[in-house]
Amino acid sequence: MPREYMHPPNADMTAVAHARPVFEAMITGKPYPVTAAISVASNPLLSLPNARHTYEALKSLELYAVGEFYLTPSAALADYVFPICSTVETTELWLTGAFCVACPRGIEPLYERRNTYEFWRGLALRLGQSEHWPWKSVDEVWDYRLSPVGLTFDRLLEQNGLFGKPEFERYKKYGFGTPSGKVELRSSTFEALGCEPLPVYREMAHSPLSDPKLSGVFPLVLITGSRFMPMYHSEQRQIEEARKKRPDPLVTLHPETAKRLNLVEGDWVKVETPLGSIRMRLALSDTVDSRMADADHGWWFPEREEAEPNLFSVFESNANLLCPDGSEFCSPEIGSWPHTALLCRVEKA
Repeated sequence: MPREYMHPPNADMTAVAHARPVFEAMITGKPYPVTAAISVASNPLLSLPNARHTYEALKSLELYAVGEFYLTPSAALADYVFPICSTVETTELWLTGAFCVACPRGIEPLYERRNTYEFWRGLALRLGQSEHWPWKSVDEVWDYRLSPVGLTFDRLLEQNGLFGKPEFERYKKYGFGTPSGKVELRSSTFEALGCEPLPVYREMAHSPLSDPKLSGVFPLVLITGSRFMPMYHSEQRQIEEARKKRPDPLVTLHPETAKRLNLVEGDWVKVETPLGSIRMRLALSDTVDSRMADADHGWWFPEREEAEPNLFSVFESNANLLCPDGSEFCSPEIGSWPHTALLCRVEKA
């Protein structure tokens, strides 16, 4: 293929499969075998629901390779671990509909770290696909992508790293990003796929309304996924100063709820859903509704044993152990899984 017609790698062209059927294929081999996987900076044991199901799927693979910034529970499970650059160790080109932003490299990559482009290109070359990867570095990719507007990455940096500007009323020139080009209150795309074209309310499969009997056993509504500083998802646990500020995984209850359950702030408690249970330390706040529990997410313990079956105690306080991934729980339109509005109970550990 002539170089001028080639398209360099672009994240917005990535095809994404729903995790649950992919993991089912890993475990069962149906509808076809999935025997190898590569994950880059994703830590699926902490980022996906039903962590034990994720573990079973990854363990069933013949080959599991991971690219990571540091050793995570998922990386500890892998056959091979490749050191990947952090954001400050590589250049990036952020694209929007109207403008792009060039992000320079802050420092040279430490040790043997490589950016993700080099990771994928290196694999492609070993597989005999060199004609599709003529750009030897990600910087060459950025230069190629900027060439139609007469720029290089370095020249873009010289003009403060910005190209283009926000443009108002673009719809007058281009229409909207729908099949009709208009604002669609009724989604023609969903309708064509056999989904509800208008928003509808569906009660959760497990909720006080849909399953009153179950809610008698699990009387609280669980929220997971709340953000808390200085952690970011499953990152920062290995940073000593961050752990000093947030040493333990917390579940937060209203003071009246804790009193009713004979729990005291600072107690170690068990948070349980029909799927499983985890261990957390109790915090109290009147910002949480008295009918609810708010559990930290993303918890593992880098100071603990790396080897299986421990994997940095990934199954001790991982809120995703509580989150189901069955089809009856997931959104029929986009397949998203519930990490809030789950039934739970909290008792002293």
